[in-house]
Amino acid sequence: MVGTPPTSQPIATDQWVSIQWAEYLHILEAPALEEARCYFDSGYMRLEMAPLGALHGRENSIISTLVVLFTTLKGMRMVELTNTTFRKAGLQDAQPDIAFYIGQSFTLPPRDNRPINVIEHGAPQLVIEIASTTLNDDLGRKRLLYERLGCQEYWVVDVEAAQVIAFAIADRRSGQIANSEVLPGLAIATVEEALRRSPTEDDATINRWLLDLFSLDAQGG
Repeated sequence: MVGTPPTSQPIATDQWVSIQWAEYLHILEAPALEEARCYFDSGYMRLEMAPLGALHGRENSIISTLVVLFTTLKGMRMVELTNTTFRKAGLQDAQPDIAFYIGQSFTLPPRDNRPINVIEHGAPQLVIEIASTTLNDDLGRKRLLYERLGCQEYWVVDVEAAQVIAFAIADRRSGQIANSEVLPGLAIATVEEALRRSPTEDDATINRWLLDLFSLDAQGG
Protein backbone atom coordinates (compact mmCIF):
# COMPACT_ATOMS: atom_id res chain seq x y z
CA MET A 1 0.00 0.00 0.00
CA VAL A 2 1.19 3.53 -0.68
CA GLY A 3 0.82 6.50 1.63
CA THR A 4 -2.50 8.32 1.82
CA PRO A 5 -2.92 10.71 -1.12
CA PRO A 6 -4.79 14.00 -0.65
CA THR A 7 -8.40 13.47 0.55
CA SER A 8 -8.26 9.80 -0.36
CA GLN A 9 -7.84 6.38 1.22
CA PRO A 10 -4.61 4.40 0.78
CA ILE A 11 -4.42 2.94 -2.72
CA ALA A 12 -3.52 -0.67 -3.40
CA THR A 13 -0.43 -1.20 -5.54
CA ASP A 14 0.41 -3.77 -8.22
CA GLN A 15 -3.23 -4.36 -9.08
CA TRP A 16 -5.87 -2.67 -11.21
CA VAL A 17 -8.27 -0.53 -9.18
CA SER A 18 -11.54 0.99 -10.41
CA ILE A 19 -11.33 4.80 -10.33
CA GLN A 20 -12.49 7.91 -12.15
CA TRP A 21 -10.00 9.92 -14.23
CA ALA A 22 -10.26 13.06 -12.07
CA GLU A 23 -9.50 11.10 -8.89
CA TYR A 24 -6.61 9.33 -10.63
CA LEU A 25 -5.03 12.70 -11.50
CA HIS A 26 -5.59 13.86 -7.91
CA ILE A 27 -3.87 10.77 -6.54
CA LEU A 28 -0.82 11.39 -8.73
CA GLU A 29 -0.19 14.61 -6.80
CA ALA A 30 0.73 12.65 -3.65
CA PRO A 31 4.44 13.06 -2.76
CA ALA A 32 4.63 9.33 -1.97
CA LEU A 33 3.97 8.58 -5.64
CA GLU A 34 6.85 10.55 -7.12
CA GLU A 35 8.75 7.32 -7.83
CA ALA A 36 5.68 5.25 -8.78
CA ARG A 37 4.98 3.79 -12.22
CA CYS A 38 1.42 4.84 -13.06
CA TYR A 39 -1.05 3.37 -15.55
CA PHE A 40 -4.70 4.12 -16.35
CA ASP A 41 -7.00 2.35 -18.78
CA SER A 42 -10.73 2.90 -19.27
CA GLY A 43 -11.64 3.57 -15.63
CA TYR A 44 -8.94 1.48 -13.92
CA MET A 45 -5.55 2.47 -12.53
CA ARG A 46 -2.44 0.54 -11.54
CA LEU A 47 0.46 1.80 -9.42
CA GLU A 48 3.77 -0.04 -9.26
CA MET A 49 6.09 0.76 -6.37
CA ALA A 50 8.49 -2.21 -6.37
CA PRO A 51 12.18 -1.22 -6.29
CA LEU A 52 14.04 -1.96 -9.53
CA GLY A 53 17.30 -3.88 -9.16
CA ALA A 54 20.34 -4.55 -11.30
CA LEU A 55 18.67 -7.27 -13.38
CA HIS A 56 15.88 -4.96 -14.51
CA GLY A 57 18.23 -2.03 -15.05
CA ARG A 58 20.83 -4.01 -17.01
CA GLU A 59 18.35 -5.64 -19.40
CA ASN A 60 16.69 -2.26 -19.89
CA SER A 61 20.07 -0.81 -20.89
CA ILE A 62 20.90 -3.66 -23.27
CA ILE A 63 17.55 -3.45 -25.08
CA SER A 64 17.77 0.33 -25.30
CA THR A 65 21.28 0.27 -26.74
CA LEU A 66 20.34 -2.44 -29.23
CA VAL A 67 17.52 -0.37 -30.69
CA VAL A 68 19.68 2.77 -30.77
CA LEU A 69 22.51 0.97 -32.57
CA PHE A 70 20.15 -0.68 -35.06
CA THR A 71 18.33 2.52 -36.00
CA THR A 72 21.56 4.51 -36.19
CA LEU A 73 23.29 2.06 -38.51
CA LYS A 74 20.16 1.75 -40.65
CA GLY A 75 19.88 5.53 -40.98
CA MET A 76 16.42 5.63 -39.40
CA ARG A 77 14.89 8.62 -37.61
CA MET A 78 14.36 7.79 -33.95
CA VAL A 79 13.70 9.41 -30.58
CA GLU A 80 14.02 7.38 -27.38
CA LEU A 81 12.08 8.19 -24.21
CA THR A 82 12.66 6.45 -20.87
CA ASN A 83 9.99 6.24 -18.13
CA THR A 84 7.88 8.83 -19.93
CA THR A 85 4.11 9.17 -19.52
CA PHE A 86 1.95 8.95 -22.65
CA ARG A 87 -1.61 10.17 -22.17
CA LYS A 88 -5.02 10.15 -23.80
CA ALA A 89 -6.78 12.39 -21.28
CA GLY A 90 -9.65 10.60 -19.58
CA LEU A 91 -8.93 7.31 -21.36
CA GLN A 92 -5.37 6.01 -21.07
CA ASP A 93 -2.16 6.78 -19.23
CA ALA A 94 0.99 4.67 -19.58
CA GLN A 95 4.60 4.85 -18.44
CA PRO A 96 6.56 2.15 -20.29
CA ASP A 97 10.16 1.39 -19.40
CA ILE A 98 11.29 2.46 -22.87
CA ALA A 99 9.47 4.00 -25.83
CA PHE A 100 10.63 4.94 -29.31
CA TYR A 101 9.25 7.22 -31.97
CA ILE A 102 10.54 5.72 -35.23
CA GLY A 103 10.25 6.69 -38.88
CA GLN A 104 9.72 9.75 -41.05
CA SER A 105 6.27 10.83 -39.91
CA PHE A 106 6.70 11.75 -36.23
CA THR A 107 7.42 15.24 -34.90
CA LEU A 108 9.86 15.79 -32.05
CA PRO A 109 8.06 15.64 -28.67
CA PRO A 110 7.91 18.85 -26.61
CA ARG A 111 10.86 19.59 -24.32
CA ASP A 112 8.99 19.80 -21.03
CA ASN A 113 8.00 17.45 -18.21
CA ARG A 114 4.31 17.20 -18.99
CA PRO A 115 2.89 13.82 -20.09
CA ILE A 116 2.99 13.49 -23.88
CA ASN A 117 -0.47 14.04 -25.35
CA VAL A 118 -0.75 11.20 -27.88
CA ILE A 119 -3.83 12.75 -29.48
CA GLU A 120 -1.70 15.76 -30.39
CA HIS A 121 1.72 14.15 -30.90
CA GLY A 122 0.84 10.52 -31.68
CA ALA A 123 1.73 7.38 -29.76
CA PRO A 124 5.26 5.98 -29.91
CA GLN A 125 5.71 3.33 -32.57
CA LEU A 126 7.50 0.94 -30.19
CA VAL A 127 6.96 0.49 -26.45
CA ILE A 128 8.88 -1.93 -24.24
CA GLU A 129 8.20 -3.24 -20.74
CA ILE A 130 11.01 -4.98 -18.82
CA ALA A 131 9.17 -7.65 -16.81
CA SER A 132 11.11 -8.62 -13.70
CA THR A 133 8.05 -8.92 -11.40
CA THR A 134 5.09 -7.92 -13.62
CA LEU A 135 5.17 -10.46 -16.47
CA ASN A 136 1.53 -11.58 -16.36
CA ASP A 137 0.20 -8.03 -16.25
CA ASP A 138 2.60 -6.87 -18.98
CA LEU A 139 1.33 -9.65 -21.25
CA GLY A 140 -2.31 -9.07 -20.31
CA ARG A 141 -3.89 -5.79 -19.27
CA LYS A 142 -0.97 -3.59 -20.35
CA ARG A 143 -1.02 -5.11 -23.81
CA LEU A 144 -4.66 -4.03 -24.13
CA LEU A 145 -3.66 -0.58 -22.85
CA TYR A 146 -1.01 -0.15 -25.55
CA GLU A 147 -3.44 -1.38 -28.21
CA ARG A 148 -5.89 1.35 -27.20
CA LEU A 149 -3.15 3.96 -26.89
CA GLY A 150 -2.32 3.51 -30.57
CA CYS A 151 1.19 2.04 -30.50
CA GLN A 152 2.36 -0.08 -33.44
CA GLU A 153 4.59 -2.60 -31.66
CA TYR A 154 4.96 -3.81 -28.07
CA TRP A 155 7.77 -5.91 -26.56
CA VAL A 156 7.61 -7.65 -23.19
CA VAL A 157 11.06 -8.66 -21.94
CA ASP A 158 10.98 -11.63 -19.55
CA VAL A 159 14.31 -11.06 -17.82
CA GLU A 160 14.34 -14.39 -15.98
CA ALA A 161 13.96 -16.39 -19.20
CA ALA A 162 15.93 -13.98 -21.44
CA GLN A 163 12.89 -14.04 -23.70
CA VAL A 164 11.20 -11.26 -25.67
CA ILE A 165 7.51 -11.62 -26.49
CA ALA A 166 6.83 -9.11 -29.27
CA PHE A 167 3.46 -8.03 -30.62
CA ALA A 168 2.51 -6.07 -33.73
CA ILE A 169 -0.54 -3.86 -33.18
CA ALA A 170 -3.02 -2.81 -35.86
CA ASP A 171 -6.68 -1.79 -35.65
CA ARG A 172 -6.50 -2.06 -31.83
CA ARG A 173 -5.56 -5.74 -32.06
CA SER A 174 -2.21 -7.41 -31.46
CA GLY A 175 -0.52 -10.59 -32.61
CA GLN A 176 2.83 -12.13 -31.74
CA ILE A 177 5.66 -11.64 -34.23
CA ALA A 178 9.12 -13.16 -34.75
CA ASN A 179 10.51 -10.16 -36.66
CA SER A 180 10.04 -6.50 -35.82
CA GLU A 181 7.79 -4.60 -38.19
CA VAL A 182 8.76 -1.09 -37.07
CA LEU A 183 12.46 -2.06 -37.28
CA PRO A 184 12.55 -4.01 -40.58
CA GLY A 185 15.36 -6.54 -40.64
CA LEU A 186 15.57 -7.03 -36.88
CA ALA A 187 14.73 -10.53 -35.68
CA ILE A 188 13.40 -10.83 -32.14
CA ALA A 189 15.81 -13.78 -31.75
CA THR A 190 18.68 -11.29 -32.06
CA VAL A 191 17.31 -9.31 -29.12
CA GLU A 192 17.06 -12.51 -27.09
CA GLU A 193 20.62 -13.48 -27.97
CA ALA A 194 21.86 -10.13 -26.66
CA LEU A 195 20.06 -10.84 -23.37
CA ARG A 196 21.52 -14.36 -23.16
CA ARG A 197 25.03 -12.91 -23.43
CA SER A 198 24.54 -10.57 -20.46
CA PRO A 199 25.40 -13.05 -17.65
CA THR A 200 28.91 -13.66 -19.06
CA GLU A 201 29.73 -10.57 -21.17
CA ASP A 202 30.04 -6.90 -20.31
CA ASP A 203 28.00 -4.31 -22.17
CA ALA A 204 30.86 -3.10 -24.39
CA THR A 205 31.47 -6.66 -25.60
CA ILE A 206 27.77 -7.11 -26.38
CA ASN A 207 27.71 -3.76 -28.19
CA ARG A 208 30.69 -4.73 -30.37
CA TRP A 209 28.94 -7.97 -31.28
CA LEU A 210 25.79 -6.04 -32.20
CA LEU A 211 27.76 -3.50 -34.26
CA ASP A 212 29.47 -6.28 -36.21
CA LEU A 213 26.16 -8.09 -36.73
CA PHE A 214 24.20 -5.03 -37.84
CA SER A 215 27.05 -3.82 -40.07
CA LEU A 216 27.21 -7.19 -41.83
CA ASP A 217 23.43 -7.15 -42.27
CA ALA A 218 23.64 -3.65 -43.79
CA GLN A 219 26.37 -4.76 -46.21
CA GLY A 220 24.34 -7.81 -47.16
CA GLY A 221 21.25 -5.63 -47.74
